[in-house]
This record gives sequence, C-alpha cells and structure tokens, in this order.
Amino acid sequence: MLGLFVAAMGLIWITNQILSQRFSESSRARSDVRLALYSGNLISELERQEVVPLLLSRDPLLLGALASQDFAQTSQLLIKYREEIGAARLLLLDSAGRVVASSDRSNLGENQRSASYFIEALRSGDTIYTASPTESGSTAFFYSRKVVQSGDTLGVIAVEVDLRKFLPRWAWLSDSVFVLDSSGRVVLSTTPYWTGLQEDDFLGAASPATGFLRSFAGAPGDGYIDGEPMMRQETRVPFQGWRLVSYTSFAQVRERVAAVLAVEVMGFAIVLALVFFLVSQSSNRRSARLARESDRLRRLNQRLQAEIAEREKAERNLQVAEQSLAQSSKMAALGEMSAAISHELNQPLAAMKTYLAGARLLMQRQRLEEALSSFHRINGLIDRMGSITRQLKAHARKEADELMEVDLRECVTSVMEMMAPQLSRSPARVSRTVPEHPVLVMADPVRIEQVLINLLRNALDATQAVEEPMVDIVLSQGDVATLSVRDNGSGISDLQNLFEPFYTTKAPGEGVGLGLAISSTIVKSFGGRLTARNGSGGGAIFKMDLPLIGDPEVTETQARSGQPDTAAE
Repeated sequence: MLGLFVAAMGLIWITNQILSQRFSESSRARSDVRLALYSGNLISELERQEVVPLLLSRDPLLLGALASQDFAQTSQLLIKYREEIGAARLLLLDSAGRVVASSDRSNLGENQRSASYFIEALRSGDTIYTASPTESGSTAFFYSRKVVQSGDTLGVIAVEVDLRKFLPRWAWLSDSVFVLDSSGRVVLSTTPYWTGLQEDDFLGAASPATGFLRSFAGAPGDGYIDGEPMMRQETRVPFQGWRLVSYTSFAQVRERVAAVLAVEVMGFAIVLALVFFLVSQSSNRRSARLARESDRLRRLNQRLQAEIAEREKAERNLQVAEQSLAQSSKMAALGEMSAAISHELNQPLAAMKTYLAGARLLMQRQRLEEALSSFHRINGLIDRMGSITRQLKAHARKEADELMEVDLRECVTSVMEMMAPQLSRSPARVSRTVPEHPVLVMADPVRIEQVLINLLRNALDATQAVEEPMVDIVLSQGDVATLSVRDNGSGISDLQNLFEPFYTTKAPGEGVGLGLAISSTIVKSFGGRLTARNGSGGGAIFKMDLPLIGDPEVTETQARSGQPDTAAE
C-alpha cells in the first residue's frame, strides 16, 4: 500500500508538471493571437480617425462658419459627423482657443488654448496626435489640425478617438489588458484605476496562498495581481512606441489539469479499494489463525503461572542463600586481611629474631657496642611494624597516603641493610647498580622498601634450585625512574594471573600469594606501574616504574654524569 501511494503521488506529480506546461503553452498561444487581433483593432481605428481632421479642415461649411463667426448650425453638423465616423467627440476651436462648436454641447464656450492638441496643431501644418489625461483619470486621444483659408489660420478642428469602446470586448476574453505608451505609462486599460500608472505600481508579490499554486497547475507566475499568479503576454503596437500587454490567470489551466488529475485519482482509488479487499480477506484468515493460537496461549499461560509460583519459591530460597553468602564474604574478607597482616609482619619479625640471636652472642662475648647496634636495628624494625599496621589500617579506611620526596637510592641501601642477615645466609650473589646522583620521586619510603623487600625475597626463593644463583638490582633514570630486580631462576609460567591475590607458585605453607598483589597496589597508588616478564636468557625480571619529580637540576646532573656505581653484596 505504501508503494502504491508513492507511485500514485509520483504519477500525479509528473502528470501535473507535463499538463501544466502543455496547457500553459496553449494559453500563451491563444493570448498571442488575441493580442495580435487587439493590436490590429487599435491601429485600424487610429488610422481611420487620422484622416478625419484633414477632411473636416476643408469642409466649406466649417470654413464659412469660422469666417463669418456664425456657429448656429455648426454643433449640429459636428454631431452628425460624429455619428457617421464613430468618433468620441468633435471640437471646433477658433484661433483664440475657444470652443465654438462641439458634438458635446457641454463643451461650448470653453477656452482650450492651453490644451496640447490645440497648441501642437497651431505649430504644425499636418495632423497632430496628442494624448491628454482627463479629470476622471482616463486618457483622451486626439487628432487635431489647424484650419487655414487663404493663408490665414481660422481655428483648429480636433477629433477625439474612441479607443475605450474596445475595453468591454477585451475584458470579456482576457483577465487584464492594457496599453503602455513609450514611457511605460498605462494609457488604456480594462482595469480603470490602472490608467496613468506604471506597470510596477499595480503588480504585487506572491501571497502565502499562492505557494501551492506555483507547484500545482502552472509554473511560477510572470507577475502577481492581488496575490494571484498571472501569465504575462506582450506585443508591440506599431504606433507611437505603444505596447499591448495582457495578464491571464492560471485558473483555466488549473481547471483543465485538475480534471485530468481527478480521473487519475479515481483510478487509484479503485485500485486502492481492490487492495483493501484483498487485505481484508487476508486479515480474516489471520483472525481465524490467531483464534487458534490464542487457545494454545491460554493453556500455555496456565502452565506458566504454575512455573512462576515455583520460581517465586526458588527466589525466596535464593535470597536466604544470598544472605548466607554475604556473611561468608565478610568472613573471607576478614581472613584475607589477617593473611595480609601476617605476611607483611613476618619479614620484620624474622629479622628481629636474627638480630636478637646475634645480640645475645655479642653480649656473651662482651661486645656491648655491637650488641647495642643490633638493638637499635630491632627498634627500627619495631617502628617499621608499626608503620605497616598503620598503612593496613589506613588502607582499610581508604585514607589517602602522605607522600614525600624520596631518593630511591636510599631505599635500595636501606633494604640491603635490613636484609643483610638473610643475604649473608643465601648462596645467591646479589648485585646492585645505582646512579651517582639522586633519583627523586614522590612516594612513601616505607612502602617503597616494602615492595623492594617482596621482590628481593621472591628472587632469592626463585634461585634456590640454581647452581650459581644471581640477583641483580638496577636503578636507572630516564623519562621515569625504573627499579628492576632480575634473577636467573626458572622464570614465570603464568604471567596473566601473577598479580592476582592468593596466587602463588610456592609450595603450600611457604607463601599465601599476597606479596605481589599488595606490591602492585602500592606502586599504582604512587602513579607508577609494576610489571613482570621472563628474561631472554632465563629467569624473571620485575620492573617498578615511578614518575619523577621533574626537577630540572636533577635532569642536568644526571645527563652530565651517566656513570653508575656498582656494588656486590
């Protein structure tokens, strides 16, 4: 149906365009023929009246009346002549310009010496044409000639040409017809109030109502009169530069086009009715099929209601299970926190045990100053344990870290001193490479050391089965500060889950899998990144990248030096 509608609108539009153009051209052709006929009528009338002043100027009765100044019978004579020649008016003026005889007796005695047809006739020896506006706003057309006898000017004979007699016939056949003189002024028009105006004075713009007319039954009008689009035709009149113009409405064109379009619409209506009939038959068949399907759906609905009741019961059981699961999650979170605290405190506790054993031996050997140094170290480890518990507490409360300016070289040195007992018992050769100048970042030094201890311990554990174990700690500075820990162990088998909580490659009882997860979280909190990969020659490489503070002096100093300091422990 949509395709049929689109096809109908397209055909109607094309038909409208073709017929509008064809009927418009036909109307223009008829208008051209009428204008040629009107122009011939005008020329014929003007030429016929042009010889009248010459004949009357030689009439002996008129010459005798002017010579004797006896005009008793002259007006009656002019009335007779006017009826015979079909002129509008005949006037006889003496040499002073006074009307002494007229076919219209109301003009007798008028002084017309200032009239253009009188003045121009006296100046010329031929018949003169003049057009003079009247008091009513129309135009009077005159042929005039002076009356001469024996070389003396006796007066002027004037003939008013009746061109307005054509207007009723023009108005009946055309909408608007008018004559323009050489200056473009209307001198004769079927619309009286146009006389004396320019053509642009009475032409208007298109009204809003004509927007549809421009697209239906007719091209855009050549001009608009009272908002109506009009078809303009013009022809030249071979007289005084005159032009004959007609404006014809598109009403007849629209009527003819509308008649054809009505037939098309009727045809499409019949086709549409047939389509509706076919659709109705199809709809009846679908209705019967839907009735059968409705019965099946009713039975399915009953079964569905029973299933919904069962699902509601299962949902209530699920809510109870979810409550139990939430309680289990809380217990699991508590266990995870306990494991994290145990893992982080295990390292300083092991170091304290070692220092206490060493201090006991030193005191037995009366080496009190060295024993006192061990106690100072134990005190530092106790402070570190307090710092770890504070960090875990702040992490549980999601508090922000208080960051400070940290030199990563000092963190490496502190970790090496803290793990000196473990390193001395380990067979691995641990080397460190650090720059000569500070590598400054914004971080928490205790937490940086915590990450480095985790990485170093993992590296030592990974090299236990290697004949010549080696661990390299490298600190470098580029766009970022990079701290790398590399070992020559067996490498990492599962890089994807390496930083997941509780993931570990160690044997049961040796680790809980929280060290790397916590270390990754710490590095991220400083705006850095902790990554891991397997080395090309074996082993694993852990890299901690941290953003630099960005001090220009540090960069310049680093660029001038570039010589690292390597020490083996």
